[in-house]
Amino acid sequence: MHSLGKVHLFDWDEINFAESAREMLVTENYARVQIDYQPFWEKPPLFFWMQAAAMNIFGVGEYAARLPNAICGVLTLLLIFYVGKRLDSVYLGGIWVLCYTGAFLPHFYFKSGIIDPFFNFFMFASLLCFALYFRQARLHLAIAAGLFTGLAVLTKGPVGLLVPALVVFLYVLYKKEWKKLLSWHVPVFLFLLIAVSFLWYGVELMQNGFWFFEAFISYQLRLLSTEDSGHGAPFYYHFLVLLMGCFPVSLLLFQPKAQQYGRTEDARYFQLWMWLLLIVILLVFSLVKTKIVHYSSFAYFPITFLAAIVLRNLWANPAWKLKWWVKILLLLLGIPIGLSFALLPLAAQHHSLWVPHINDSFAAANLQAEVYWPFWWIIFGLFFLLALAVIFVPPVRRNVGQRFVFFLIINTLIIQALMTLYVPKIEGYSQRAAIEFYKTLQGKDVYVEVLGYKSYAHLFYSRKLPEQSVPPDERHSLLQGRIDKPAYFVTKTGKEEKYLKKYPLKLLYEKNGFVFMKRLPLD
Repeated sequence: MHSLGKVHLFDWDEINFAESAREMLVTENYARVQIDYQPFWEKPPLFFWMQAAAMNIFGVGEYAARLPNAICGVLTLLLIFYVGKRLDSVYLGGIWVLCYTGAFLPHFYFKSGIIDPFFNFFMFASLLCFALYFRQARLHLAIAAGLFTGLAVLTKGPVGLLVPALVVFLYVLYKKEWKKLLSWHVPVFLFLLIAVSFLWYGVELMQNGFWFFEAFISYQLRLLSTEDSGHGAPFYYHFLVLLMGCFPVSLLLFQPKAQQYGRTEDARYFQLWMWLLLIVILLVFSLVKTKIVHYSSFAYFPITFLAAIVLRNLWANPAWKLKWWVKILLLLLGIPIGLSFALLPLAAQHHSLWVPHINDSFAAANLQAEVYWPFWWIIFGLFFLLALAVIFVPPVRRNVGQRFVFFLIINTLIIQALMTLYVPKIEGYSQRAAIEFYKTLQGKDVYVEVLGYKSYAHLFYSRKLPEQSVPPDERHSLLQGRIDKPAYFVTKTGKEEKYLKKYPLKLLYEKNGFVFMKRLPLD
């Protein structure tokens, strides 16, 4: 966990959420989610409460912003180990954990400051309770399902109920177990769901009326029906994201169906729920017009579980082999990944050879940043390729399941190394110049805004205060109206001329794709 604070938060989502938590601390208003001290209706507050609590203990910064998800990672791995152990054996539990940590995006998300890890944890816990309920019909399971679903709704909104409900609907439709939905336990579930959600939704409604909810619902509908903020992509977008982001375990789902059955009745029963969950996620978020990588992150649970079932069977049955199409996919995806890890330090050291050929002026300027990449880091890519090769060149008395597990262990260590070493370097290109500028303004009585692009970095890293905030419809006055304090502006390379010509701004300097300007009260 010590590495959580070693790299700046990334625009947009990480900084967006951390800023909402910081503004809760500044205003001491924990009931209203804000951005730039204006109402922010896109998300409920539960995750921001977690971040605010961490910031209250450890101070405002990257460590506190990411700490909740690091804790969530521990809870998630403990939960899936326990579930795997109860379903089959300690071996399945351990392999499921390894599948989760040895896949790229699932591992990465627990080191981020975004909402989804806790959101997915609550939904998975609720779905687990539903699965148990349809076998045991116990009141405590309905109570737990209501609590966890309510927490999911309180974390990210109605989709926290929608996804588990669709999975339950498909299960009931497939198994024809409609009578379970007529139990008196169902009203108990709904009561607890509403009670937990009321902790914020109800209080907000009573205090501020319907306008906030109209904006919240309007935003949710816009995500469904439009490509919000330019986040549009083809229907198959999430199929590719999960195939590549959950590499290499996602490829195990292409093994023959006969190899994917759990050994125990409990495992086979839960496997059905995981297949239904994967189908729901792929369909729902493929149909949603706004497509962002983490929207389908709940699929990490079924993908890693189904992969763990395959690995458990491959381990237990030495005669079983990976099919040729799985091997081809491993090579087609694995070799480019390993080569990119190995060649990235070399490419960075010789950037002058290829950066001039980039047509995007902002990206080219980003890549001019002075970031040192040690040559020896190519070893991570080489280790990855060697570990991948072990799958294809079996040692004596080692079946393919054992070799794949070895690859996952090595990949887990490589991902951790990349997170610690590579990510700070990448951040050095993408945004560090701007963030370093914002940090120089902390504690100063100034205005700071960005021009021509969307960002939250200036809010969080300048530690903006309420008196430095200007309502959106009045921000144009900072450029040419009367101001009572210095105003600083940041834009991207290529956009500065239109602002410098039109408004009384002074160019300060340009660095790595960002242009910094200033206006004094007398201008």
